[in-house]
Amino acid sequence: MLEVHDFLRYSRPMNLNEVGVEGQLKIKKAKVLVVGAGGLGSPILTYLAASGVGHLGIVDFDRVEIHNLHRQILFQESDMGQYKAILAANRITQLNPHIKVETYQEKLTAINIQSIFESYDYIVDGTDNFATRYLVNDACVQFNKTLIYGTILGFQGQLAVFNHRQSKDLRAIFPEPPDPSDVPNCSLNGVLGTFPGIIGTMMAQETLKVILDLNPLHNQLVIIDTFNWKIQTLVF
Repeated sequence: MLEVHDFLRYSRPMNLNEVGVEGQLKIKKAKVLVVGAGGLGSPILTYLAASGVGHLGIVDFDRVEIHNLHRQILFQESDMGQYKAILAANRITQLNPHIKVETYQEKLTAINIQSIFESYDYIVDGTDNFATRYLVNDACVQFNKTLIYGTILGFQGQLAVFNHRQSKDLRAIFPEPPDPSDVPNCSLNGVLGTFPGIIGTMMAQETLKVILDLNPLHNQLVIIDTFNWKIQTLVF
């Protein structure tokens, strides 16, 4: 049930007819796992925590490096060398001490993914490589988990919701991951610091819409071109 501090903290979203007390309770009861605490994960975790998602999980085995700091806004220079998952958990707990946060400082594999995923209702993919994206997608299909998906490359981003209420999954659009030799090395890809914030915030918004059952994307891929400010929605 909602407590006094919930009514005080979340009065603005609860003023929305689409949310109200019942919707805020859904948010509080939601269990969301965010895979990746970097450029996308930072805004996703920040806004889901601020919005009152009651149980958040963070999967990330990386440590903070100086080249992360222009876009991974949960971290600062004094954090270099420390685990992102632990730092992210500490920061969002400071933002909202009324939520539960769990961390997994390990690389997702076919062996550990079920044990990590099984406690969560919704999976949010903030990863930066195709191997992990397909691993996450296939596990969501296998274990019947809703997947909120987002990617960025250069000035273009993508957003989708997979495997939700009988919707299709990533392989319905891209049946197989690309050949690694055809994909630019992640460490060489350029990105403006603001762009992961844009896509990550959209992913957090779509996650809340899924939790609230507010007409989330269904067999649709949104493509966002921030260079020319064009947005397309492809139906698949």
